[in-house]
Amino acid sequence: MNIKLVASDLDGTIIDRNNFIAKENLDAIELIHSKKIPFVVCTGKSYSVSKTICENFKANYGIFGNGAQIVDLQNDEELNRKILKPKQINYCIKLARKHNLHIHFYTDTSIVTENLKYMDLRNYFLKDYNATELKFCIVPNIEKYIEEENPDIFSLVLTTDNSIAELEEIINKHLTVSTSLINKKGVYKDNIINREYEYLNIAPNNINKNQALAFLSSLLGISQSEMLAIGDNVNDLEMIKNCGIGIAVGEAYNELKNNSDYITTKTVTDGAFAEAINKFIK
Repeated sequence: MNIKLVASDLDGTIIDRNNFIAKENLDAIELIHSKKIPFVVCTGKSYSVSKTICENFKANYGIFGNGAQIVDLQNDEELNRKILKPKQINYCIKLARKHNLHIHFYTDTSIVTENLKYMDLRNYFLKDYNATELKFCIVPNIEKYIEEENPDIFSLVLTTDNSIAELEEIINKHLTVSTSLINKKGVYKDNIINREYEYLNIAPNNINKNQALAFLSSLLGISQSEMLAIGDNVNDLEMIKNCGIGIAVGEAYNELKNNSDYITTKTVTDGAFAEAINKFIK
């Protein structure tokens, strides 16, 4: 198959849990560029968090917030953005308060929270490594902050030490939004903050990495059947299933492995991304 675009997740795919990037992975990115193949970074993180690493990778396009924002990185031009509606935000925050969940949300420039605790704390620890332009806003009351500042919210994240699956069902019954439930327990433990937890990412409807790739497909005139996508987490599932070649790294969630065309024998630390690129791009 003649691959005309490569789309890749970042954390757990190119970058390991300790923020290490194998030299083989960097060499594989250079190979993609040498073949004049567009390279697309696809991440749940915001543009502000990911901007420096995208520049280091010389990525052509960026899909951020799991698809809430699409950016032409060569021209620093935003191509598409979708934000949550006030009623959706209010409903989720009320539910979070009722169940004593941790809340943080992403704008295009900030993470807003009442205290750094889970993914927001992880991003704070990594801010110097990522040379991020993201601001960390710790506020006394999130509801009051939203009322006064009226920010554009790309995604809202609810987190708990326990299980959050039942709340995902409740939210999807009452709201038309996109949700991703991520388990950071056991082998998936967050080693950056040394903590286990589950979090629910809530984004505007029809927002996922696959929908964003479909947007780029139309923009660039490249069929998704001509794309290679690689990832490790459940928020990569739809793009893995719908691209011509879908690849799961060796340490990926089982759901992803079960729907991929190829599973790398190497881990992210050993150069799983490079293994995939070298196998399918000659």
